[in-house]
This record gives sequence, C-alpha cells and structure tokens, in this order.
Amino acid sequence: MKLKLYQIDAFAEKPFEGNPAAVVPLEKWLPNYVLQKIAEENNLAETAYYIPSGPGFTIRWFTPYSEVKLCGHATLASAYVLFNELNYGGNKIVFDSLSGPLTVTKNCELFSLDFPNQMPSICEIPIDLRLGLGSQPTECLAGEDYLAVYEDEGALASIKPKRQFLESLDRRGVIVTAPSSQFDFVSRFFAPKLGVMEDPVTGSSFTHLIPYWASRLKKDKMIAKQISSRGGIVYCDLKRERVSISGKAIKYLEGEIEIRL
Repeated sequence: MKLKLYQIDAFAEKPFEGNPAAVVPLEKWLPNYVLQKIAEENNLAETAYYIPSGPGFTIRWFTPYSEVKLCGHATLASAYVLFNELNYGGNKIVFDSLSGPLTVTKNCELFSLDFPNQMPSICEIPIDLRLGLGSQPTECLAGEDYLAVYEDEGALASIKPKRQFLESLDRRGVIVTAPSSQFDFVSRFFAPKLGVMEDPVTGSSFTHLIPYWASRLKKDKMIAKQISSRGGIVYCDLKRERVSISGKAIKYLEGEIEIRL
C-alpha cells in the first residue's frame, strides 16, 4: 500500500521555522497500530491523518508514542495540504475530532484555527513543576496542561527543563509564559510524557494562553511568539467560548510511503 505524505512547517513564516508536522491523507482508517507505527517512523511531534466525512473531514493526531485529543499545528498543516496541495474549494474546512468540530479558515497566506477556549484555573505550584523548570514561577494555573507564568522573557529563555520531574506531573504537558517587549507575550512548551521534550510551536497550548493573556492584558487580539530554537509567530484572538489561533505555513517535503499490511 502506497500513501502520500507531506511534511509541513506550521506557524512558520520562512523555511526551517515553526513546528514540522507530517500529514497523511486517507480514504478510510487504517488499523490503529499502523497509524501509530507510521507516526513512530516519522519521528515528528505529530503525524496527522484525515478521512473524508460528510461535508468535511475527520482528523486524528499521533505522537511517536500515542494518540492525542487535540493538536493545533498538525491541524493547520492538514488544512495547508488540502487548500494548497489538493485544491480544496472555498476558504473554510471543518474537521471533526476527539475535541469536537474544529474549523480552519484561509485568508491569503494566513490559516486561522477555531479552537475551544480552555481558560485554566489557579492552582498550587507542584513541587515537581518547580524542580522540573529549575525556578519558581510567579503564578501557576492548570487545565489540560500546567501553565507557569514568569516575570520576563529572559527568565523564560533561561529555563533548562528536567525530564524526570516534568514527566511525573499529572497533566499532558507544561506551558511556560511571560510578557515580552516585542510581542504581547512569549511562551515555551514541554511534553516529555508524549516523547516531546520541547515542542517548537504548540497550537493547542494557545487555548490556555489566549484567555489568560486576554484577561491580564485587557485585550482580545494579540501577537505572540513561541521562543523555541525554531520559533514561530502566532496571531491570537479571543472570541468568547472560542479562540482563533492563526499562523502561516510552508511545505518542506512531499513524498510517498509504502507499507505492507
């Protein structure tokens, strides 16, 4: 069996930026173990698969270790493939997912993800979080991930995460964030439980970040940067129970994989 495979740099404004995701379009679902093996072989933070479903598509995301319920950058990458490579008509795609319907709208070079607003709640700072980050955040919140807030961008950039502590936490991953002089805010994301020590640009983390910073800065529209080694710019918009997470994307690779079932 031969399958098309695309590798797309999501939230990238030029080559070798943003977060690379593999996208494998399917006509029907393959067995779960095959989907997982392909993701393991790709060895990227996420591999996205989608199939036609009614007027839109059903999408699933796999890390090299497991399936996940929500992934922003691989959803953006999948929309890029449909719009830019497979000539999907119109400017809006609806993906059905484990997190409900997710809409992606294309406006020139910008792709906008309509995701749920997941405002985290204030919590105590777990000991393993502090040990894993090597410093004490000024504030800690919890939702799907922990959100650790720091005073400035320098404190964020200096964090050297320790896997053994962070992977023991009871959440998917850890977002760290701080105000910025150049952007409205900056962030980083660590998910050693999923086999991703540091993710380059994490679309789903902005379901926490956007409502937090909108409340703190008293503004709905913001521009952020995830300051990983690759880096990526994210355009943010709070829309009541939803958030709009927007960015650009670039194709790095188009190929074909062959598997024997």
